[in-house]
Amino acid sequence: MTRQNNLKKQVERQARRMRQAEADKPTLMAQTIYIGTLGLLFVLPTVGGAYLGHWLDSQLAGYSTRWTISLILVGVMVGAINVYLFLRE
Repeated sequence: MTRQNNLKKQVERQARRMRQAEADKPTLMAQTIYIGTLGLLFVLPTVGGAYLGHWLDSQLAGYSTRWTISLILVGVMVGAINVYLFLRE
């Protein structure tokens, strides 16, 4: 009898876990927001670096893209670190 009771408890526990997993399944809207957040975490530092670099280059005499390119690369690295840290949580 105890073996049947143990089996019955295990099956009931697994069924509860499966129902809970189905209830906790993320919706399409939640997944869309999550991906959008990842995109912003990556794109905003890159665009910010591009604008700051362009502004710095415009302050210098002559034609230069040194700051723009450098700060775009820094923005890409910062964005990648942001995404990594966000996904790690």
